[in-house]
Parts: sequence; C-alpha cells; structure tokens
Amino acid sequence: MADAFFMPGEQPVFGLVGSGSWGTALAKILTDNGHSIHWYVRGEDQLKQLANLHHNPKYLKSVTFDGRLLHLTSNPTDVFAAATHVILAVPSSFVLDILEQVEVESFIGKRIISAIKGIPPQDNLLLNDHLKQSVGLAMEDYFTIMGPCHAEEVAAEKLSYLTFSGVQEADVEELASHFRNRYINTVVNTDVYGVQYAAILKNIYALGAGIAHGLGYGDNFGSVFVANAADEMAGFLRHAGILHVEVGVHERISALHKRKSPNYAASVYLGDLLVTCYSEFSRNRTFGDMIGKGFSVQEAERELNMIAEGFNASRCIHVLNEHIGADMPIAETVFNILWKGLTALKGFKQIEEALI
Repeated sequence: MADAFFMPGEQPVFGLVGSGSWGTALAKILTDNGHSIHWYVRGEDQLKQLANLHHNPKYLKSVTFDGRLLHLTSNPTDVFAAATHVILAVPSSFVLDILEQVEVESFIGKRIISAIKGIPPQDNLLLNDHLKQSVGLAMEDYFTIMGPCHAEEVAAEKLSYLTFSGVQEADVEELASHFRNRYINTVVNTDVYGVQYAAILKNIYALGAGIAHGLGYGDNFGSVFVANAADEMAGFLRHAGILHVEVGVHERISALHKRKSPNYAASVYLGDLLVTCYSEFSRNRTFGDMIGKGFSVQEAERELNMIAEGFNASRCIHVLNEHIGADMPIAETVFNILWKGLTALKGFKQIEEALI
C-alpha cells in the first residue's frame, strides 16, 4: 500500500489509539511538543473527563493537557480519517478488535506506528505482518516506538529514551524528531522485527524475575537469572534471523545522528530487558511477583487491574519457537507455570539447574 498523500517535509497529523498509561504518556510527549492529536478513548467517562478537566482519570492522573490540542473521539475510524500518522498504543490482545472497526480503505496513505509490546494472540503474527496480510500495508509505512521507557517516568519528566524503528532510516529520524524534547531522547533503528521480538521477550523474562522475587530468591540469584535471560533472548533473535546481536561490535557511525549503530547492548534490547526485570513500575514483574507468592493467574490479573503483556506473550513465543527452534529453558518454564499448571517452586528448581 503506497503512501498516497504524505510527502517528506510536511507536518504530520498524529492520531492516537489507546488511553492507558502508555498511550497517555505518548499523548503528553506529543502535546508538550506542540502537536495536536486525534485521540481514540474507549470509555465515555474517561473521554468526558479528558475533554472537560484535561487529564486522564484512570492513568497518569498527574498529567494535565492543553485542551486545545486534544481532538477526542470514541470511534477509531475518526482517528484514521483525520490523521496521517496513527499510533497504536493498546494491549496486543485488543488491537485487532479495534482495527477490525476500521475499513481497509482507511489505511491508504497512512503511516502506522506501533507502540505495542506484544503479539496479537488471535493470529500470532507481529502487527506489521498482520497488517500486510489484512490491509496490504507496506513495510515502508510501518514504524515502531519501543523503550526502555516507563510511562510513570515520562509523566514525571525524568529523562527517558525512546527507540524508533522502520525500514528507511531517514523516515525514522524524521518521525523521531517530533517526539524529542528535554525529557525524551530518541534512538533510530532499522531492525523492525528484532525490536518487536525483544519487546515481547523482555516481558516474559520480567514476569519470570517477578516470580523469582515472589518465591524469595535474592539479588544474587536475580542477577544470574537476568543475565541468562539476556543470553536466551539473544539466541532467539539469532534463530529468528536478526542480525547484529553482538555486544561491543558496531557496524558503522550513522551519518544522520553521529551515533554508533545499535547492537545488542543498545537500550531497546538489553536496556529494556533490564529495566522491565528490575523496575518498581514494571507490571510484568509485579504480576510475576504475585504468581511467585501463590496467586493464581486470575487473581493476579484482578489485583493488578492492568494488562501484563508477558502472560499472553509466553504462549505466543512458545508457539513461534516450535518453528524457530531456539533453546529457551527460561521462557519455556515460565510458559509451563502460567499455562500448564507447573508450580512456580518446581519450575524455578528446574531453572536453577539450567542457569550458567
């Protein structure tokens, strides 16, 4: 699907689908940078409070918006009609249900920006592959926004890094420029598949780190667990055909931003894994901690009251790895704990024997 009307150098019109904590953080970045946004908000009460009081009543309540920059709607088709660049920032399990409400023709001329850190479980395809099959979206019109970046720290305006990926570096740099400000630094990356797989896997490992904490393991074990998780993730990426999964090796210096080219130690791979495994803001770690303390999956979901992407991701990666064939004892054990009834204690006794 070719870009029908957006030309390089034109000011983009941003649409945002998703009003959870991550969507709200992205809305803050864009409006702080002076962009008006066409924003799909699912709940009517949430929409009314954003319209009248200019803050989200459910997520990041401390963030106040300039109401003149918000064009709110409860219909995602309105966002596609108005915007040239549509950001998708909803849980992976919901995104296809939302996109099914949008006519195929509405994708013509749009650039789709995924801020989703999971795999839609309905077809177990990365979002770019799903959109290629369902609406004919070209890879040149697909971009991703990845971390490491917790929404809570964006709300507090603590310096954070966002990684933008797409197949054409110049296009990615142009997109990233609209998000850069005094509390957001941006990194440009052309590894569209690798950054998405890494974002999915790090949630599984963070969930595992939480389980370990809930079981009473200490920092010494936790460091060994995360180091082995990093190695396991790198192995999966290599088996999936991702290049440049090395530490200390850089292909070149970018002519655009004078930085070394990203490698496995870059923020979007190893950095995001580390912060998601260790941060107090990590919902996946919190979810895992509950599992380790004896909560059922259903109890942990009710208590957390937010989506922990690592739960569905563990099953999706299990299915994908049947074809990819990477050695993944940690991810497989987390899957068995969450989906197959293996107790957390027995599972981590197995993991103990696998760690190096």
